[in-house]
Amino acid sequence: MTHQEKHFTGSALLRDIVIGMSDGLTVPFALAAGLSGTVKDVNLIVVAGLAEIAAGSIAMGLGGYLAGKTEQDHYNSELKREYEEIEAVPEREREEVETFFAELGLSRELQQQAAAELVTDKDRWADFMMKYELGLEKPDAGRATKSALNIGMSYIVGGLIPLMPYFFVSSGLEGLKISALITIVCLFTFGYFKSRLTGLNPLQGGLRVAVIGTIAAGCAFGIARLIGG
Repeated sequence: MTHQEKHFTGSALLRDIVIGMSDGLTVPFALAAGLSGTVKDVNLIVVAGLAEIAAGSIAMGLGGYLAGKTEQDHYNSELKREYEEIEAVPEREREEVETFFAELGLSRELQQQAAAELVTDKDRWADFMMKYELGLEKPDAGRATKSALNIGMSYIVGGLIPLMPYFFVSSGLEGLKISALITIVCLFTFGYFKSRLTGLNPLQGGLRVAVIGTIAAGCAFGIARLIGG
């Protein structure tokens, strides 16, 4: 009988979508809710919402790009240091390799044999040290750009969901009622499937995301009404 592994491997993409969608659903929703409490012209709410989505997607995408570049720069910096240590203190680095194999339970003889085989290739040796000594995986060279696009597009998609009802109504409060219903359902659905993919309780995850979004919008609406009198 063939055993099939069921581990989820799309963690980087999922993380980007979660970051973009969660903010995209909540921030424009809260903004539109706040404006609905004081602004009578629904077109102004739409324009402000679209402007926020544009600015937010750019800012979030840029943040994802910078995070990806920082990760890549950090990896390259540590890799350079590993090569320098292999050249300067090879015996110490080899002892660290043997120590790793010792912690796996290998005999002294096997530790030495495995280390001797590994250190014949400096590139493989350096990659080994990066992964098992520092716990760093080699990042995708295009990760920064992919992350920026994934987060930015997810933010736009998420942001348009709560804003769409305002395109078809003449009153901000009327748009808010429809937007709230649609957005809360989407927040719950988003949280449900996110939790299911990550192995958490999907019902609790969906409720948590929906409640957070609802609280954010409610606070924005209340503050706007309080300030606007």
